[in-house]
Amino acid sequence: MTEKTFLPKVVTVFGGSGFVGRHVVRALAKNGYRVRVAVRRPDLALHLQPLGDVGQITAVQANLRHRWSIERALEGSDAAINLVGILFESGRQSFAAVQDFGARAVAEACAEAGVPLVHMSAIGADPKSASDYGRSKAAGEAAVLSALGDKAVIMRPSIVFGPEDGFFNKFADLARFLPALSLIGGGETKFQPVYVGDVADAFVRAVDGSLEGGKVYELGGPEVVTFRECMQEILKITRRKRLLVDIPWWLARIQGRIFGMLPKPLLTVDQVELLKSDNVVSDEAETEGRSFAGIGIRPTTMDAILPTYLWRYRETGQFTKPAAPSETGGAA
Repeated sequence: MTEKTFLPKVVTVFGGSGFVGRHVVRALAKNGYRVRVAVRRPDLALHLQPLGDVGQITAVQANLRHRWSIERALEGSDAAINLVGILFESGRQSFAAVQDFGARAVAEACAEAGVPLVHMSAIGADPKSASDYGRSKAAGEAAVLSALGDKAVIMRPSIVFGPEDGFFNKFADLARFLPALSLIGGGETKFQPVYVGDVADAFVRAVDGSLEGGKVYELGGPEVVTFRECMQEILKITRRKRLLVDIPWWLARIQGRIFGMLPKPLLTVDQVELLKSDNVVSDEAETEGRSFAGIGIRPTTMDAILPTYLWRYRETGQFTKPAAPSETGGAA
């Protein structure tokens, strides 16, 4: 008598070694999937293996510029996720190459292999955006939907926060040694910060087939806050007193040109353009059920997560005395 064994489904995750990627990989492993992490440098993805059982998570080499490497990474896969994206351009890593051409290459390879795809975009993706980032994200979305139709799900998160994020950590770090934090455009841009664990859960539901294909889902947390309020929250948690200085758009553009020349820019002109638009879930997405409420996920508040990792930016870390109520940062 032949013994039949159940083999868990294989999900290939492109760009799975990054911030969002490690949480998506963990969530997939927790739900019993075998995870194949497709990255340019597999040796830099070894930290993901302890997130699952022995042999459950493996890393393979893939470069979105080389179609054959994408096809090889997809062999035997039941589903795919594309998390590859950049926040600023550097050398050959341009928005067009990564978020347009790269997204198209993955989508077309998935279509040929008959593999459904969950693609990460961002709120702010718009073919008419003044930002190169926003236009490239929109082009990537269009390419994915054109190649796969209802076999694709697009995810558009707002600013994602979590222990390794590049937003709250960056400004908390700057507040350690700068006397003031800049509020681009007066700090009135609105965000809807979303916890990375909730984003990962949404991806798992998409892979499970629980979400309708051919749709664009917008993921935002339970709170809409301004850039100024984000900085105030950072100062409150890290228990530091810093000035919050309004920076007009014209001056922000000059700063973007200067800081944009750094190897890892603090600010670019393109990011300044992106900040001119609010980064929140649209009314249409809420009404049509293309948000957390529509897919049955209750998003996590910032208060529940931010203090668990921003405490390390306090003067004496976890041993700092409780802050006085007034220590929430000032404004200039």
